[in-house]
Amino acid sequence: MRSATLCALLALIPAVLAAGPAAADEPSYSYPSGLAAELSEPGQSPPGANDWHCTPSAAHPNPVVLLHGLSNDTISWNTLSPVLANAGYCVFTTTYGVGLAGPLIGAFAPVEDSARQIADFIDRVRAATGTEKVDLVGHSMGGAVPFYYLNRLGGVGKIDHYVALAAPLHGTTVSGIASLQPLLESTAFGRELVQQCGPCSLSPGSPFLDTLNPDPAIAPDIRFTTVVTRYDEIATPYTTGLMDGPNVRNVVLQDLCATDFTEHYELPYDPVAVRVVLNALDPAHAQSVSCTVVLPFVGPVGG
Repeated sequence: MRSATLCALLALIPAVLAAGPAAADEPSYSYPSGLAAELSEPGQSPPGANDWHCTPSAAHPNPVVLLHGLSNDTISWNTLSPVLANAGYCVFTTTYGVGLAGPLIGAFAPVEDSARQIADFIDRVRAATGTEKVDLVGHSMGGAVPFYYLNRLGGVGKIDHYVALAAPLHGTTVSGIASLQPLLESTAFGRELVQQCGPCSLSPGSPFLDTLNPDPAIAPDIRFTTVVTRYDEIATPYTTGLMDGPNVRNVVLQDLCATDFTEHYELPYDPVAVRVVLNALDPAHAQSVSCTVVLPFVGPVGG
């Protein structure tokens, strides 16, 4: 699975080089557009994000904070950020948790460090917008790390909607790669690396999962939505991204659209998932999901 994923990513290089970053009013529903944005202007905010003078409207009173996975905000939110901004939301993003992997890849630092950075960023957003609460949308690690914020850093009263896309809430096998972690930890260098690797703490059976405690019951007033794909190759098994509780709605994309073949990386760009996110943030004005053919990495056919 890992070699197939690498081959697929390498095959995207021509498309990435040919693509340009999406305009704020014309988002692209394709993962290569985020890669192109990072290549063209590394570290830029995604379109529509981080207007620190944005005033939330009565229709959308909560600013939306987008939290990336093992990536950065430029790559991850090149589609959803402009979609939300065009829908009238104040949108904010940040690259958090930069660690040993370098500035291109956030969410790598220990979860505790990432969560503190997220907490500080949310407080900054609340202060700038004058709001009591924000809505969170997180992909992968960005959907899991905030539970540390809720459990340990006093975040429960600051969140209204919490949308988790392909989040390894209950640990992930990473399609079997996580089974190699004990071998890595058998060396002094490997142990040091694992200690500094936030995602490593979410391997199956890790005691840190009890600390993370992804239990929606800790925050009964938060409305949780999970979105997963059966074709996920990173958050595996895909059911790791689901939760139980009266304040939770679980969405398996293929239950909505059998021709949606998106995997982990394409998920934040997937038009079916994007509609689910919009409906979760504004359920009073939810719209039906339009099913289409969505291919891994590249997005909707003809989109």
